[in-house]
Parts: sequence; C-alpha cells; structure tokens
Amino acid sequence: MVKSVIYSIKSPYRQSMDIVGYTFGDGENPEKSCCIIGALRGTEIQQMAICAQLVDALKRLETKGCIAKNKSVTVIPCANYYSMNIGKRLWTMDNTDINRMFPGYDSGETTQRIADGLFKGIKDYVYGIQMTSFYLEGEFLPHAKIMEIEDPKVTGKGIGENLADFGLPYGLIRKPRPYDTATLNYNWQIWGCRAFSLFTTYTERIGAKSAQTAANAVLRFLIANGILNHSLHKGSHTRVLNEDEIRHVHTRGAGIIKKRVSVGDEVGEGDLLCEIMHPLEGNIIDRIISPIDGTVFFSYDKQLVMERTDIFKIIPFGL
Repeated sequence: MVKSVIYSIKSPYRQSMDIVGYTFGDGENPEKSCCIIGALRGTEIQQMAICAQLVDALKRLETKGCIAKNKSVTVIPCANYYSMNIGKRLWTMDNTDINRMFPGYDSGETTQRIADGLFKGIKDYVYGIQMTSFYLEGEFLPHAKIMEIEDPKVTGKGIGENLADFGLPYGLIRKPRPYDTATLNYNWQIWGCRAFSLFTTYTERIGAKSAQTAANAVLRFLIANGILNHSLHKGSHTRVLNEDEIRHVHTRGAGIIKKRVSVGDEVGEGDLLCEIMHPLEGNIIDRIISPIDGTVFFSYDKQLVMERTDIFKIIPFGL
C-alpha cells in the first residue's frame, strides 16, 4: 500500500487540507484500474466509513497477493475534511458543492480548485466508483447507478453487465440532465472512465450491515473485472432499470410526517404511505396514498416536511 496526497490546499488559519489516497497493487507501471472515492460532502459519514473498510480489506488482500498483476486500486475516503469537522454538508465558507464543480478550475473559487486538483489526480482510471448521497435526506435500498453517456472512448461491457457486477438488488441507468454535467461521475465518463455512483441506506450515520453490503459490492466489482483475485459470494440478482421508470410520490402540503411504511416494504395501489399532521394544530391535513403496486425504494427520513417534497420513490412491480 502506498499512502499519498492527491491534492493539498492551504488555509491561513489551520492546517492544510490534504486529500489522501491509498493505492494498492504492484509492478513498475501498473494500470490505473479503479479509483474509489468517498465523502465529497461534509455529512457523508457512511460513505467515508465504507472507504475506510475497503482500505482495511485491501491491505489484507494485498499482503496475500490478491491484487492482479499490473493492476492497481486507489481509495480516497474523504475529500472535504473541513466541512466534515463541523458537520456541514456543503463547503464551510460559501455553501458550494464540490460535486457540482467538476472538472474544476485551478484559478477559480475554492471548491473549483479542489475539484480541479482532485480530478487531475483521478481522471485517468479505467473504472471509477463514487460513494455518494442523495440531495434529499432519507434512506435508499442499496444500488449502483451509471449515467448513460454516448462517448466513443467508453468501451467494454454493456452498461447493464457492469451494474450487475456489484451484485446489488438494483442498478439504475440515468440519462444526464444539464446540472449533472458538473458532477464527478459525468466528467469521469467524458474523460473515458466507466464511472458508477454507489448509494447505500444511510448518509449521516453508519449502518454496519449497509456499509458491509457496499464494501462487498465494490470487492465483487473488482473481482468481476479482473482487478482482484479473490473469492466472494455473488450477491443478489441485479434488476437493471431506467431511473425514469421509478415513481415519485410527493407531499401536497407542509407539516409533520407520520410514516406508515419503510424503505424496502412492498405496497399495493391505494395503501396508506404516510399522514401529514398540521405542525401547530395537530390535525391530519393530508394522507399520502400509493399510486401503484411496488417496492419502496427511497423514504424521506426527516420529521418536518415541506410542500411538494419527494418523500417516497417506488419501483413498480413487473419491471
């Protein structure tokens, strides 16, 4: 294992912020096979913890000679220590999002310079895996996601086959929207890297089972693509879906949410998903009903909810 600083930015009032990477593999000039990155935001505790587990696992596997010849894997657990130290999701000073600044600009604002320095260090990998979080706070069923970008530089397996390599129950294909063009995942692919986003159940807290599921999914991916010589159970059969096929359920009014279902539950059309209580008077002002038969894929986990907030995502049966 080689521990190195991928990028460093100085601060006038505290220590420099060093983005540290751990590289596994040997050989004089090994292929840059896979880069795995964790927290780009200050609340992505679970994502950092998963990468820490992978560093520990890959250290042990490397000593056993399990990294394939002339292959290498780099793990970067965290790229935003400043925000993580104070529990703030976005950048501490100006509320900008590092994951909306790629490929970066070396003479720009702080988060643009961080994105630039980080991306220059990781853009040339064959595969990229980002442990990421959703913009809404809630719980997901574990899944992998890839953006469908038509680019002649991106070759290899089909998108669905790559998603199945993780052995997770679901794999999503997303058609990029304009705001996706400044994300790490999108820019990785533009530069010829086959990039994936991995979503786990939690973000701000660590779920031991969920974290182990994600770590095992990454190891399975490395095995399936000839980077790691190791035996691991194959995981789940992966249902590959287009993200647009998932049904969104939103609130019609603001209030206190009283949920009746949880992520992973199977629901029928007409089932009660939650009730919205008036925050001052206590009466029920809305009842949210499932519009379809399906599986709860995402569940919003804050007690206070605003009007028109997506509080559930449901995967229809039969897809």
